[in-house]
Amino acid sequence: MKTTVSSKGQIVLPAELRQRDDIEPGQEFDIERLDRGEYRLVRRGVGPTSGAVDWLLECPAKGYFVPIESESTDSL
Repeated sequence: MKTTVSSKGQIVLPAELRQRDDIEPGQEFDIERLDRGEYRLVRRGVGPTSGAVDWLLECPAKGYFVPIESESTDSL
């Protein structure tokens, strides 16, 4: 895929990549210079269980996961 650096030095991630990886505005990335002209971009704060709750919520017909009301912990 191709992208262009703006006059402000910004690089836009193509929509196809943002949609595929659930990248939303405001998410942070680390960038590392590997070599002249080669860089590595890694999204911050995405752990191995990222998306697990969404995945479980997609299975209510199977009865694997049902959201429950929870009480506030403010009074503890």
